Amino acid sequence: MPRTKEFDPDAALRSALDLFWQRGYEATSMADLVERLGIGRASVYATFGSKHELYLKALDRYNESRDAELLAELSRPGPVLPAVRTVVRRFAAEATSEEQRGKGCFVTNTATELGARDPAAARRVEASWAHLETLLHAALARARAQGELSEDRDPRALARMLLVLMQGLRVVGKASDDPGRVRDAAEQALGLLD
Repeated sequence: MPRTKEFDPDAALRSALDLFWQRGYEATSMADLVERLGIGRASVYATFGSKHELYLKALDRYNESRDAELLAELSRPGPVLPAVRTVVRRFAAEATSEEQRGKGCFVTNTATELGARDPAAARRVEASWAHLETLLHAALARARAQGELSEDRDPRALARMLLVLMQGLRVVGKASDDPGRVRDAAEQALGLLD
């Protein structure tokens, strides 16, 4: 008869996500994970696999939660551009908030720390960015169809510009002491939607 887990794997995964998000992949040891999760090393391996597999599962969890929020925001019926502006401004506000500033965005952190040398992590980063671009493109195409966006505007190009801007906001917000830099950049980019 198999043993019953004496811990909540979902709660353990959330704890691992928080630790990786705070410290990054390289700076988080298996001993750190065992301590934070409050479970034995063998249980970590049996439930999640290696440290790398656990990191990828944490990244997947982060993407699932962020994607659901963005989909809900950008697919509401009615005018679209206010929702797009809200999303971009939220990214800027989060990038400069005291709570998020030190942590940044888990996807962006993964891209800068592991993206060039870890194909599995790079695939997840690319999938996250592709999904965000698709959501923005669909919203902007809808805005153009509804007459909110000029016919001469390319929804795909605008979506890509916003994706790059939003990821850049995360990087600059994490490293800069000047929140105005992030806010001004976001507002200038949003001006292209007028």
